[in-house]
Amino acid sequence: MTPEYDLVVVGGGAVGATFAALAVRQAGLPAARVVVIERDRPPPWTLTEGYDLRVFALSRASARILTAAGAWDAIVAARVSPYERMRVWHESMSPFGNDALVFDAAELGEPNLGYIVEGRLIQTALHASLEALGVTIVSASVESLALAPDAAVVALGERRLTARLLVGADGGRSRVRELAGLAATTRDYHQQAIVANVTTAKPHEDTAWQRFLGYGTLAFLPLANGQCSIVWSVGNDRAARLRTLSVADFENELTAALDGALGEVHLASGRVSIPLAATRAGRYVLERCALIGDAAHTVHPLAGQGVNLGFLDAATLADVLAEARDEREDPGALRLLRRYERRRRPQNELMSRAMSGFNDFLAMGQGPVAQIARRGMGMVNRAGFAKRYLAGRALGIGGELPAAARGH
Repeated sequence: MTPEYDLVVVGGGAVGATFAALAVRQAGLPAARVVVIERDRPPPWTLTEGYDLRVFALSRASARILTAAGAWDAIVAARVSPYERMRVWHESMSPFGNDALVFDAAELGEPNLGYIVEGRLIQTALHASLEALGVTIVSASVESLALAPDAAVVALGERRLTARLLVGADGGRSRVRELAGLAATTRDYHQQAIVANVTTAKPHEDTAWQRFLGYGTLAFLPLANGQCSIVWSVGNDRAARLRTLSVADFENELTAALDGALGEVHLASGRVSIPLAATRAGRYVLERCALIGDAAHTVHPLAGQGVNLGFLDAATLADVLAEARDEREDPGALRLLRRYERRRRPQNELMSRAMSGFNDFLAMGQGPVAQIARRGMGMVNRAGFAKRYLAGRALGIGGELPAAARGH
């Protein structure tokens, strides 16, 4: 069988679209031989609208990856919210006390710590980049797939696509992962994240604010219009109660939950809630098939690292495709795809365990172990080397990074 395409990407969200763009721009695949399948393509983002409820906290590395994908300039021209500081504390501390963990871009010699960007804006800019390259985007659902020795075969109703490589970037409930028989384990946190946009009496000071509550986590992410995007992760029963509160009662509880750090808080949007779980695929690759982003792993959102891990997956797999080109290898060969799995799986699993640990011991923890974890925050804040190391990892300016994340 001679495959019709070099690459079929299932999932045209932020991670899948980024990978498709890098496969063309960095790895040199012909755009005419790359296709992206997106089941639910959202309406394009427009500046006249208010802030979407779904925003991402992008690392500096993710911004460089989006630059390599040809989308960052359009995102910056539209609307981004750089943040310069991050303040993290436990309910047992003062938000402005010495034990609160504070990261400051100026202390690190960086212009900012990252960017808050709407998810739909990222996707709109990436789709524009793909269309400019000549990559085809198909609105369809995958009904079945087969992985043959020489090609992946994807059925979209009556249409069949064949490709040398199939990449699943279709989210935590990945259809590609299921149909390919790649087993995954899921940990249900029995929590929900309540998301909304709010105004605050005090300015957010271009700072991301996060408080560990003992019953969950509350994050305020600064937006360029002076508002904040909140992510309030709590147990299911508490989430159900918070959803039914009147606006005034919800605002009062929200103000108290942040310990009044930003004064009175008022809703600027509706409220939505998202169930939280961590999923890990046992394997990322098979012959002719690879998983990236949430299709391979999901993590607790308390540090906002999920999409950043996905972008690193995309950039790493693009590196592997570039190596295949240089070595004249088959991009769908299992021996090649295992390079991607070896580079990314340990990093992703380390982050997943770290996020679960933060949730268990700081956000939800009680007793002696939680007390030790809280003391550790103050120790890190006072230990310059440890704080710089953690900040560098979060920013994407330290450790081993794929080429696009380094700006190459």
